[in-house]
Amino acid sequence: MMDPAKLREKFELRYGEAPRLFSAPGRVNLIGEHTDYNDGFVLPMAIDRRTFVAASARRDGRIVVQSLNAGNAFEFELAHPGPKRRGVWLDYVEGTAQALIGAGFVVNGANLLIDSDVPAGAGLSASAALELAVGYALVSLGGASDPDRVLLARAGQTAEHTYVGTLCGIMDQYIAALGRDAHALLIDCRSLDFKPVALELGTACVLICDTRVKHELSSSAYNERRHQCEAGVAALARELPEVRALRDVSLSAFEAHAARLPEVIRKRCRHVVTENARTLAAARALEAGALGTLGELMAASHASLRDDYQVSCDELDEAVFVASAEVGVYGSRMTGGGFGGCTVTVLERDAVPRVIEAILRRFQARFGAVPQFFATHACAGAREER
Repeated sequence: MMDPAKLREKFELRYGEAPRLFSAPGRVNLIGEHTDYNDGFVLPMAIDRRTFVAASARRDGRIVVQSLNAGNAFEFELAHPGPKRRGVWLDYVEGTAQALIGAGFVVNGANLLIDSDVPAGAGLSASAALELAVGYALVSLGGASDPDRVLLARAGQTAEHTYVGTLCGIMDQYIAALGRDAHALLIDCRSLDFKPVALELGTACVLICDTRVKHELSSSAYNERRHQCEAGVAALARELPEVRALRDVSLSAFEAHAARLPEVIRKRCRHVVTENARTLAAARALEAGALGTLGELMAASHASLRDDYQVSCDELDEAVFVASAEVGVYGSRMTGGGFGGCTVTVLERDAVPRVIEAILRRFQARFGAVPQFFATHACAGAREER
């Protein structure tokens, strides 16, 4: 885990003044995958891995920013936006700054020093943690004492769309902005209404397995899935004119009209429609402490992501298969955009060492790889560190 005090010290050495310190969390999505950009429902929780931004104000309208993780630094002028989609981490920072200005926030110059223990490329939303930590820092330096967190989340999403080229939904930025201790959030990605869902886990916990297979969500496969869902909506709307997104399609309506869709489009749509139903059911199960039911829903979610949405991979499938076979495990699934990244498992605390050992043994034998693990708990969203 990173040390915020050391980040303050490094900032003072670099910039010659004491900073304010801000942070935002990564997230793990318990269930509700690839539903957010279909106006659907998601059930993420913010995790105890965070991106920290040490910051101080400048008067010249410039942003000077260095990442301790990447090891390099950039400068840019707020009044003269740079090129988009350069393919470097600066895209997230400058994109967020410009989106905040476009949303009406006061953003002035700033010195920024960034450090993070959210694994990059693991499907734990390191990018949204960066956007929200930077965004919260910039608007706070601009004088906002209690910034609108929904607007901050939207600014992060805009940065992804315009500067990075990832047509992501709102979930990652939303949970990074609005996460709560000891709760997941059931988020309606159309209205942006949310409901805190208490994590009634008893003696159980949440274990994340980072397969260390990396992916980029701006890759063609992610955006292709989104376009396929849009094609499905267009086809279904010819028969169901009230449909504006897959969120509007009930299970019964989908089954009645699915045969009219091309096979690939049908599979993509089937995942989203059934995943929305699973997510709502999972929120009810969590509130009731019905971990067996939650686990069944997680297993069905993974199978759907593997077979219908086709965003899993051998490493994710293996981690889920091995974990699910162990005593004390309620459920396991891939989490995040897919094509690598992490699995999330709900299990009894005393089963954690055994599950980790089993996955490590199988990975070393089959892939010659060593995944990383950490148990986590639900944490608060973006904040200033005191």
